[in-house]
Amino acid sequence: MQRLIECVPNFSEGRDPAVLDAIAAAVRSVEGVALLDVDPGAATHRTVFTFVGPPEEVVEAAVRAARVAVERIDMTRHSGEHPRFGALDVCPLVPIAGIDMDETVQYAHELARRLGEEVGLTVYCYENAARTPARRNLAAVRAGEYEGLKDKLATPAGAPDFGPAAFNARSGATAVGARDFLVAYNVNLNTTSTRRANAIAFDVREKGRVKREGDPLTGPIVRDADGEPVWEPGALKCVKGIGWFIEEYGVAQISMNLTNISVTPIHVAFDECCRRAEARGVRVTGSEVVGLVPLQSMLDAGRHFLRKQQRSTGVSDRELIKIAVKSMGLDELGPFDPDQKIIEYKLRAGGPKRLVDLSVRGFVEETAAESPAPGGGSVAATLGALGAALGTMVANLSSHKRGWDERWEEFSDWAERGKRAHDELLALVDADTDAFNDLMAAFRLPAGSDAEKEAQRAAVQAATLRAIEVPFRVMEVACESMEVTLAMAREGMPSSVSDAGVGALCARSAVLGAYLNVRINACDLEDASARRDFLDRGAELQRRARELEGLVLDAVGDKVDAKGG
Repeated sequence: MQRLIECVPNFSEGRDPAVLDAIAAAVRSVEGVALLDVDPGAATHRTVFTFVGPPEEVVEAAVRAARVAVERIDMTRHSGEHPRFGALDVCPLVPIAGIDMDETVQYAHELARRLGEEVGLTVYCYENAARTPARRNLAAVRAGEYEGLKDKLATPAGAPDFGPAAFNARSGATAVGARDFLVAYNVNLNTTSTRRANAIAFDVREKGRVKREGDPLTGPIVRDADGEPVWEPGALKCVKGIGWFIEEYGVAQISMNLTNISVTPIHVAFDECCRRAEARGVRVTGSEVVGLVPLQSMLDAGRHFLRKQQRSTGVSDRELIKIAVKSMGLDELGPFDPDQKIIEYKLRAGGPKRLVDLSVRGFVEETAAESPAPGGGSVAATLGALGAALGTMVANLSSHKRGWDERWEEFSDWAERGKRAHDELLALVDADTDAFNDLMAAFRLPAGSDAEKEAQRAAVQAATLRAIEVPFRVMEVACESMEVTLAMAREGMPSSVSDAGVGALCARSAVLGAYLNVRINACDLEDASARRDFLDRGAELQRRARELEGLVLDAVGDKVDAKGG
């Protein structure tokens, strides 16, 4: 999985398009980073940028954007409705895919260090990146705002985590954090009553509502020993929410911020709102995601609703997304376009064309063209993906077969295994061609001086190793997928047994074909021990694939013979 983080810097400028364009250009200047959104506010005199990419590149883009902010924004002339204390006011990093929070914190600290050392900003770390518990809350870090910053820096407690401790009147200070992905999510109701919507919001949000004696609406507020109101928590952790009426659509909504979707995913929030609304005589009619959402959230939602229907979850990502959209009514108020609403898909739309995005005809013709790539390795991975997909298909059909209702979960688990295999094999189609292109690029490096020759040799060896590892992984995954095919040949729908057989033939061919790539590339690997290890393990995978193929074809033959074929 590609490693992706999101950066959501807030700049204290919302009125000068030239400044915002310069910041945007700085972000776009980093290859691999996609600027997804620029949201200026004139009243707040503040603009929120959103960009995504690999961690190192995102950090570089944030540093470049900060340099522009320091040059173009003067805090001595700034005023706005939103709390702030610096030109680059806050700069949180958010893990999106292939990276956890601990790693994101490390990148936040690296960003804070670079902003201090290279840009000269005074930097405080907050949220998960906080270096002291007192600075975890952003409001505490920014207390006193810009106007109180000079006095704050004069105290030991106000010393920054990175950068100069001296007050810079022009740039102020910056808060760098690491936080979980926040999803703005609204649930639509069949009522125009803000009061009813608020009541449901209080039921579900973590903060809940103020506790009262007797009547929950008019009774006296219960207070603690210090005279502070006692709160009754709501049902969902990491959820903030209120009810409001949207004039444009003529409905009331429960408007929520899901501040940690690993704790409360979108589908959990939706289901809880449905339960609480029904208890109050109100019905949920749909919902909407404001902004972007990670792919995993949509896939998890799709699987959740399929499980509730006792249907196989081993279907394509597009099918999972469709189920999620329809189940939560995400298209009630407007179209839900996955290519525009899902972060990974939006990023992919602006990237280079991949082999797996070609039509079947396009892939075949690209393979037949004069260029040496794609070649046998990518074709082997394609065969493997097709073989795994056939096994997955039989599992999905078997899960939905009339009379086998009690076995749906058994076949769903097999379908999930098959889907994981064909998803990875599809990724390996392009990975094999990328590995070949990298190897050719390494051979083209300059080799005039002794130093250049050594650098070229090292690059060629690294690229050669990658050109072995990719087809070797094709062998491993294709062989694993044959376990699914064998199970389906023995236990799946009898009418689809021939499909399992074709799947086994494809997978076996993928293993044998990929092994040819392993062998030919291993000839150029200088590490004799590693070369021997790849060849020995590859030979064993080849033996196992042939064995599994025989078992599948025996099972297929038995069932076909039983039908009189």
